[in-house]
Amino acid sequence: MNSEVALGGERLLRLLQLASPALPVGAYSYSEGLETLVTREQLPDAEGLRHWIEQELAVGAMRLEAAVMVRVYEAAIAPELPDLHHWNQWLSALREAEELRLQSWQMGRSLYRLLLDLDPNIAPLLKACGEPSDFAVNFAVVYAIAAAHWQIDQRAALLSYLHSWVSNLVNAGVKLIPLGQTAGQRLLLGLAPAIARATDEAIALPADEFGACGWGQAIACMTHETLYTRLFRS
Repeated sequence: MNSEVALGGERLLRLLQLASPALPVGAYSYSEGLETLVTREQLPDAEGLRHWIEQELAVGAMRLEAAVMVRVYEAAIAPELPDLHHWNQWLSALREAEELRLQSWQMGRSLYRLLLDLDPNIAPLLKACGEPSDFAVNFAVVYAIAAAHWQIDQRAALLSYLHSWVSNLVNAGVKLIPLGQTAGQRLLLGLAPAIARATDEAIALPADEFGACGWGQAIACMTHETLYTRLFRS
């Protein structure tokens, strides 16, 4: 698919809408373990946060999430409806912490319902994954389906998804560490090469090399509920 054509006009606007912080899926309410790490003084500054995010993109669960999005996108284009169900179930099984799984399902359910309202023609692709009332449709899966259905370039969709994920964590760091807004934007700009690298690696990653090392994040999320005070849900 030609990216210049795919990102022209309406398709670009739809990609921006998907990646917008105004998308009503509740991403802002999650820190994905950052709150635990900051409380324990394991992420005391912008440099620590940068390193943590880069590692998650390179070897953590986000690496696999992006790779699964590639498979989902291709299955939605084909379309291969059984593959959509398979990869949605696979991604649910990947979650090492209950908070991370519930986050993915809650955000996925919110986007699922929003897309059905915005574009009812997407229903067959979404329903192949399961009903949102099952609490088992992952956000990354729904995002990839939306990008494929709207004929958005695959790489652009992955870049936007990872950029949104990084932006959310940087914003959490701005509140928790705390960082200034300028420091947060400087950090986000500096993470652009890592986002692009993670995108290209996800597209090229063969299924027999699917693997991740995200136990640090998993433990941080598992112990999040024991914090004395909490601003975030994970």
